[in-house]
Parts: sequence; C-alpha cells; structure tokens
Amino acid sequence: MKIRKATIEDVNDISRIHALSWKFAYRGIIPQAFLDELKEDYWEAAFVAWIKDNVLTTQILVEKGKAIGCVAYGKSRDKSLPDWGEIVSLYLLPEYFGKDYGNKLLHSALADLKESGYESIFLWVLKDNQRARGFYEKNGMGCNNDEYVLEIMGQQLIDVRYVYAFNSINTNPNA
Repeated sequence: MKIRKATIEDVNDISRIHALSWKFAYRGIIPQAFLDELKEDYWEAAFVAWIKDNVLTTQILVEKGKAIGCVAYGKSRDKSLPDWGEIVSLYLLPEYFGKDYGNKLLHSALADLKESGYESIFLWVLKDNQRARGFYEKNGMGCNNDEYVLEIMGQQLIDVRYVYAFNSINTNPNA
C-alpha cells in the first residue's frame, strides 16, 4: 500500500473512486436517480483544475498497482474560517470500506495539514450518512452542529460540520 500526491494523470481514477463510492455510500440518502445517472468522469474537470492550480492537495492510495482511495484537502473554502484547513473529500472504492484504508488516508491528510501550519480543520458530512459520521467521530472529530443545505434533484440534503483541533486532540491513530 502506498499513499502519494496525485497528479493530473490520476484524475480518471480519482473521479471513478468518487463516483463508485457515492453510488454505494449514498444509497438511500441522495436521490437514486442522481446516483444511477452519475458518470465515472463526473469529477475529472474539477480535479484537473484543482490539481493544476494548486487549489487542493489530493493524495491517492494505491494497493498492488490499483488506485483504491483518495483524499482532497487544503485551505478552508469557508470565508468565516480563513485560517482553517479543510478536508473536501475522502473516498474509497466500496470493496475497501472498513479495512483501515480510510484511516490511513485521513491521517496522511491530517499530518500534511498540520505540517502546513493549520491548527484546526473541518469537513462536511451528510447528516444522514451515519457510517461516515461514525468514522470521523472514531478519529477524534466532533460535530459542531453547523449545517449547510444543498439540493440534488429537488431533494434538500443537510451537511453537518465536523471539526478537529491539532492542539487538543492526538493525531496518532495508535495512541
């Protein structure tokens, strides 16, 4: 297993991982018609721009030569938290859920964010995504009850903010 910084050449894999993970993880949360129509190349253009323009750092996890997960993060996009870091996405291929790969990606991103000088980070999680919420809570993050409403195919969905402070929470997963 290897985690490395993603390049433009990885965007096909990154977008595919996102799409397949969405189709599995968001079943029963996001409208099924949206998931059914979601194409594997949906995020390619966005990741090309983000990587090319250094908007986000993206790391890709490779196991036996196959890209199986990715995490994207960087400076907060929330104007009210200008000094914070933000994890924008963390996805795995569904067959790798629950096998510690998500922990490895998360801790790699956290270490990089800490090294970049951030004292606190946040991320958004769909309120109804109990699996993801449990994952972040097990990794020392807490929901601060901030909410963001988004709409997909006419259905309103609520994201909740999870926060993490390096100075008060141990980032060592083995501690």
